[in-house]
Amino acid sequence: MASSTHNLYGGATAAPPPTPSTQPNNPLATSDAADALSKLFHRLPPPTLSLPTRRSPPATCPPILSLPVNDTTTQLDGLLSASSQLGFFQLTDHTISSQLAHSAESDSLALFDLPKDKKESWFPKNWPLGYEADDDNDDEEEEEEGLVGLGESFRLDSSCSTESSTELSLDSLREFSRALEKVGLRIVELLCNAVGFENPIGEDPTRFCSMMWISECVAGNNKPIFSGGFYPYIVGLQYQIRCQKYSLMADSGWVSVLPQVDTVMITLGDIAHVWSNGKLKKVRGRPVAQLGDTNNTRCISMTLLVTLPTDSTISPLLPKAVGVNEDEIENDKEHGSTGEQEERLFNSFSFEDYAWRVYHERLLFKDPLDRYRI
Repeated sequence: MASSTHNLYGGATAAPPPTPSTQPNNPLATSDAADALSKLFHRLPPPTLSLPTRRSPPATCPPILSLPVNDTTTQLDGLLSASSQLGFFQLTDHTISSQLAHSAESDSLALFDLPKDKKESWFPKNWPLGYEADDDNDDEEEEEEGLVGLGESFRLDSSCSTESSTELSLDSLREFSRALEKVGLRIVELLCNAVGFENPIGEDPTRFCSMMWISECVAGNNKPIFSGGFYPYIVGLQYQIRCQKYSLMADSGWVSVLPQVDTVMITLGDIAHVWSNGKLKKVRGRPVAQLGDTNNTRCISMTLLVTLPTDSTISPLLPKAVGVNEDEIENDKEHGSTGEQEERLFNSFSFEDYAWRVYHERLLFKDPLDRYRI
């Protein structure tokens, strides 16, 4: 009689099935099957893996403006719109020739080819001017924020003065600097007219100074690269010799731009921002080239900064209220009012102290004007 067992409900059940160990071997587990499977895998082509590439934000074309020959409302409106919304634009119809820009670049390249001892002796440090090598960057905070210091830089006055009177000729660079300075002073005048305050520079050459900042950009890093520190300025000017993307540090963060060849890219600095009582946007620092790591391209940037003498004081330049006479202004001052049309957003401060601090601290990602805001 066949064996059976009783379950909990009293019925008979069949014997349990055999365990896997008592069943016949699986054919795939045999040596022959394993060899056949191995041969099959070896005949298959290797898989192709396509990893997504990391793309940088697309570059935008800065607003294109022609250099106004007069102060018409239409021309000033276009200038004010670009300056108050972005803080940068590109300029056409200027008087600077492409040939002069290329010759100035050749002069600049010759500076970086000099032996280091001549760089240091012909361009001694006399802050903020002189030669500086920024080969090592140990600032962990800058590294964390994505800012990389690399390369060398020369900071010259508008006359491109050197300690070498005969061995080095910078005639083209000197002419180029003065041409950019002329355009920059015209932009300052137009901006003052557009915003509505008197030009503090006027026709007095002692009320401003210019700095030609020449820096070497090095390929091989996807992060924005700068050379040297950050120096306050009213407007910055950079001639576009060739098609080249740049990164600008705006208040909203890094902005990638692609200006047209033979235009002059204009950036508004922190001085213009304070003068306008915050109406004009600003770009912190100079434009930096986007080179990536595709090749070993050598890049020289030449930026002219129209700035102020170190003994200057920076403060908002606000228009006086319309129809208010001098007696009323004096009476307002006695009662704590300035007689101005709007409230100040910034306290007055020393340019020299501010320039020294922002240059040596290099806090490009922290707005250094915050401590002066009211």
